[in-house]
Amino acid sequence: MGEVDPAFIQDPEHRPKLSIIEAEGIPLIDLSPINSIPTPDSISELKAIEGLVTEIGSACKNWGFFQVINHGVALDKREKIETAARKFFAQPLEEKRKIRRDEKIVVGYYDTEHTKNVRDWKEVFDFVVEEPTLVPASLDPEDKEETEWINQWPENPPELRLVCEEYAREVEKLALKLMGLIALSLGLPEDRFNSYFKDQTSFIRLNHYPPCPSPRLALGVGRHKDGGALTVLAQDDVGGLEVKRKTDGEWIRVKPTPNAYIINVGDVIQVPLFILSTCVQITSESCYWPNLLSTSNSIRT
Repeated sequence: MGEVDPAFIQDPEHRPKLSIIEAEGIPLIDLSPINSIPTPDSISELKAIEGLVTEIGSACKNWGFFQVINHGVALDKREKIETAARKFFAQPLEEKRKIRRDEKIVVGYYDTEHTKNVRDWKEVFDFVVEEPTLVPASLDPEDKEETEWINQWPENPPELRLVCEEYAREVEKLALKLMGLIALSLGLPEDRFNSYFKDQTSFIRLNHYPPCPSPRLALGVGRHKDGGALTVLAQDDVGGLEVKRKTDGEWIRVKPTPNAYIINVGDVIQVPLFILSTCVQITSESCYWPNLLSTSNSIRT
């Protein structure tokens, strides 16, 4: 990616602003109470979990968006997948395109993604958590045929597959814990949503945002809402994620928190929560980050 092709250029009203409003007040939730070794009949631990449930419920209803720390995902697994992703994206384009996704193979490498008919300034690598992932072959409810989604893995770096699979297992555990907390916040049993995700289509996306020669014209990812249940987002220290504030419609920058995950509540669970999904975008000047679960790790170069 070099000169800015017209396909990348956002309409004036959607271009990044020269002044950045940094987000304040976005909930930062400590998940320690659900990751500590439980003590039988501990009143203090029960109260801590009750407080956590209240925090989660409030964050979902008022923001649709929050950050979590002490989440239980090992830092070394996150570091390994980011390192391997950097190696993959540093390869020549022809190497990456050997595992390019298309209409029949829906996971793999892709560098021409569009959001709202404008091309995103990024390249991605997608893989599904469950392999194979079985999905209906059509939207016809009478059609019982299924299609398999099979991952494509590059020859290099050779460690990418292993670190991706290990990371996926850890982040999926986190997503299930969060769904349990959301259920409790609604006054439902903790496992209330589990059956809906028995046959789910969770996937992980590694995003690479190359330097943009005209970052005021393009976006890494245009404005959008997430269609899954949860998005578990890992930012690097550069950042770039922006959230549309519900009160006034302003785009505000989410400051990266070391080793935290940003959780975006997707459209799938908007109905039980009865809230509006949060709209997000990624500027083209900042990040690396890898459907119960859509998890995204973003890297900037």
